Amino acid sequence: MSLQHLKIDRTWTLFLDRDGVINRRIVDDYVKTWDQFEFLPGVLDSMKPFHQVFGRIIVVSNQQGVGKGLMTDKDVQAIHQQMVQEINHAGGQIDAVYYAPHLKSDRSFMRKPNVGMALKARKQFPDIRFNHSLMAGDSLSDMIFGKRAGMKTVLISPNLEMAKSHPRQIDYLFPDLISLSHSISNFQFPI
Repeated sequence: MSLQHLKIDRTWTLFLDRDGVINRRIVDDYVKTWDQFEFLPGVLDSMKPFHQVFGRIIVVSNQQGVGKGLMTDKDVQAIHQQMVQEINHAGGQIDAVYYAPHLKSDRSFMRKPNVGMALKARKQFPDIRFNHSLMAGDSLSDMIFGKRAGMKTVLISPNLEMAKSHPRQIDYLFPDLISLSHSISNFQFPI
């Protein structure tokens, strides 16, 4: 089924990855302080239209830098608090931010591609229906997370190769969040 045939409204939830989708990813490192956090172009402009369309917006992020001892839970929470304030100031709204501080080697149920953060969101917001949810992320792990939970997946990347090599995990492809935002606001969903 194509997204253009779905009736996306306030009953829908948008799940967003953080690094590489909302903010610039630091290659081979982690965003450890707010000074290192840089919103990607168009992200703040996309948040108000998302807030107008979706009933809930949830951020889900793997943050294994905590598990590696490079930053603390308090550091990550401070970054998320400031991020949410900036998004609110731009007219958007983030209903919750969940993150998995575990190492990849821990194989934690909370860490994407496992669905622990999705289930935690639904426990906090029982009205969330995964079949009325989109997962927007920039990695295969995000796409598998979305599929395992029963969501539609949106790859946020200019990388067509990933979309071509994993067609079962990726329902839609957009180069950035502002493109997805324009598409949803105009109800035009290119595949």
